[in-house]
Amino acid sequence: MSAQKKDELLAEAVRLREQGHPEQARERLLSLTAAFPDAADVAYQTAWVHDVLGLEAEAVPYYERSLQGDGLTEEDRQGALLGLGSTYRVLGRFGQAVETLRRGVSEFPENGAMRTFLSMALFNTGEHHEAMQLLLRLVATTSDSPPVQRYRPAIEHYARDLTQTM
Repeated sequence: MSAQKKDELLAEAVRLREQGHPEQARERLLSLTAAFPDAADVAYQTAWVHDVLGLEAEAVPYYERSLQGDGLTEEDRQGALLGLGSTYRVLGRFGQAVETLRRGVSEFPENGAMRTFLSMALFNTGEHHEAMQLLLRLVATTSDSPPVQRYRPAIEHYARDLTQTM
């Protein structure tokens, strides 16, 4: 099968997932994965459809495979890191979730969703202080709420040390 045909079939499977037919998408993606076991984009989409179907444990090896090397676009790499980290968290693999999401935040510091999921994983590992710091900084820097912006300096100040009261 040619690379062009692979891309056409992959696009079709993505459309099926997006249109609410994840089982059909999964069947096509599993066939594509068999034909292109080293294709990062196919592995990523296969992981994603497994997550959509609630098959998180089955998604993990596809996410891991998709992140080997540099075969993903920047957008898909962000999605794969976030998806894998979130999936680890759902499966109770909190340490791996933190490790993966930290890597994602390191590579994509502007990705607020990545920082949010990292804060949830940090909470699960008992790192409550750091989890709150991440969320407070995210709220302070991304909120369009006038009251939040009015108190932004105070929020950022307390994000540095939540135990400080004065």
